[in-house]
Amino acid sequence: MKKVIIIDDEPLARMIVKEYLSELYDFELIAECNDGFEGVKKINELKPDLIFLDIQMPKINGFEMLEIISHVPKVIFTTAFDEYAIKAFESNAVDYLLKPFTQDRFNSAIQKVNQNLLPNSVEKIIDVPNKFREENSRIVVKEGSEISIIPTESIDYIEAYDDYVKIYLGSKYHLKKKTLAFYENQLDATNFIRIHRSFILNITKLNKIESMEKNAYNAVLTSGKRIPISRTMYPILKSKLGI
Repeated sequence: MKKVIIIDDEPLARMIVKEYLSELYDFELIAECNDGFEGVKKINELKPDLIFLDIQMPKINGFEMLEIISHVPKVIFTTAFDEYAIKAFESNAVDYLLKPFTQDRFNSAIQKVNQNLLPNSVEKIIDVPNKFREENSRIVVKEGSEISIIPTESIDYIEAYDDYVKIYLGSKYHLKKKTLAFYENQLDATNFIRIHRSFILNITKLNKIESMEKNAYNAVLTSGKRIPISRTMYPILKSKLGI
């Protein structure tokens, strides 16, 4: 018996999935959630085999939710917005159901689960950089049981840290299991620029460029923090600043 969780902020949408699911003997609905925060909690607690996941939800969306779960189920997306389809199909999502969908279409998605056509992983889902406005304007992090939503405009800089990055806001930072290259592609290039192999700078937080010896430079932030600028990136930063 495969354990299933439905995560969708629309009661009617959850009801339809439950109705279609009730026709299948080898799937057990163990929980339903109406937002991403509740979804994260239930997934980590109940460890389902499969989730039906809406994308556009209050608080955090479906893709952001997948970034912070510790248990990794199979995923079938259920959404009314077809613009997310490419991102889903470039990932390891089992299927993508565009609302409204029929029982036959639902059963087709379930058949893919039963045939185990795809590995039990959402890593490719969460590693596909996206350019959706909502996700470009914030970063969701989970530390212990606490979930924080960080507006990108409040970020000073991001530093590479082994398999993680450190996202700095003043003297504090949040750890996120992502690469610096991911955020180089993800963040708005108007304000964010990679100034070193280990650093991405929010240029709105730049106070001045400090000249060091031997043609070395530091970026001095409004917080007083200094971070190095590589020789390669120095002329690119100057051009970005119009100097």
